[in-house]
Amino acid sequence: MASKTINITLKIWRQKNANAKGGMETYKLDNVSTDSSFLEMLDQLNEQLINERKEPIAFDHDCREGICGMCSLYINGEAHGPDRGITTCQLHMRKFKDGDTIYVEPWRAKGFPIIKDLIVDRSSFERIQQAGGFVSVNTSGRTMDANAIPVPKIDADKAFEAAACIGCGACVATCKNSSAMLFVSAKVSQLALLPQGKVEAQRRVLNMVRQMDEEGFGNCTNTGACEVECPKEISLENIARMNREYLKAMCSSED
Repeated sequence: MASKTINITLKIWRQKNANAKGGMETYKLDNVSTDSSFLEMLDQLNEQLINERKEPIAFDHDCREGICGMCSLYINGEAHGPDRGITTCQLHMRKFKDGDTIYVEPWRAKGFPIIKDLIVDRSSFERIQQAGGFVSVNTSGRTMDANAIPVPKIDADKAFEAAACIGCGACVATCKNSSAMLFVSAKVSQLALLPQGKVEAQRRVLNMVRQMDEEGFGNCTNTGACEVECPKEISLENIARMNREYLKAMCSSED
């Protein structure tokens, strides 16, 4: 069966660099296949702009399989667009109708400064991860096989679910406070739940929360928007777990 095509109007944020003043620009795009992904549609638009000898739109992408989280866009006021449990690259144009006007913007947060057009700098997440999201247990020499360490299945499942976080930043972009609590709590949880992560659990949560604050992310006020827009559906339970880990670490440090 032949795929359907639609004609759309795009309102896209354009900004030359971090210091330039940006603004929305309007583009008409015809004959967009409803079978194409949102990023393929942007490729089609860029091809049109190049043929018109205009500068193409800069946007982030890599795997285009919902794994890397780089394709982060704010579409019609929703992180990753009008669908749930997906990244922008997994959003298809069948979600839009012929004649629609689509607004496309970058993430908006102090911790995610704009580099160009729709690309933001998310290295703040990397610095948070480097502050404590790792296990530094010495594994040289003879060590116990990982499968020999007993882990309750419920803990293993919860750790796996937390580890599914791809660090795209949708939680920050959709939060009215630009809070990074869902991301940080997922990284804390995936290690705090496992025996290998308990050795430095207290230092980890203190360092990661401190780095999160230094990066300028806001506080969590439990509105739940982050969980709704997360493409990997990371649970708010992780934030509660991180708060418990943090309080426990603070009490221990005071002792």
